[in-house]
Amino acid sequence: MDAVLHAPGSGPAGIVRVLVADDEADIRDLVCLAVRKAGCQVVTSASDGSAALAAARAQLPDLAVLDVSMPGATGLEICSALRDDPATAGIRILLLSAGASPDEVARGLSAGADAYLAKPFTVAGLVHQVRALTVREPVT
Repeated sequence: MDAVLHAPGSGPAGIVRVLVADDEADIRDLVCLAVRKAGCQVVTSASDGSAALAAARAQLPDLAVLDVSMPGATGLEICSALRDDPATAGIRILLLSAGASPDEVARGLSAGADAYLAKPFTVAGLVHQVRALTVREPVT
């Protein structure tokens, strides 16, 4: 069992808080729509990696949805930086990428991502991933 330093749903009234980062506005908007459909709150929508990393450190979201290829810092770099910092190590991470070769997926997961979703994706597929990464079933 991995250590969770930041419990999902620890925002106001148990709302799951999500950071979205993609340099393409249309994709960012689509991800924000899917996050809201999943019943979560978008706390930041960033267009570059540097802004996304700063926002993650400042806001400690429950989930970060990161494009792999962004200016400022790549999703892989952000992922590694979040995992290396005890304050952000518990943030769940979903990487999005146009590349979905086994090597690319392995690099993303090795950087510390919890899941990897290839573009193009469907809103339903992204909603499913967001829910899978943020809903914790009680242990009975």
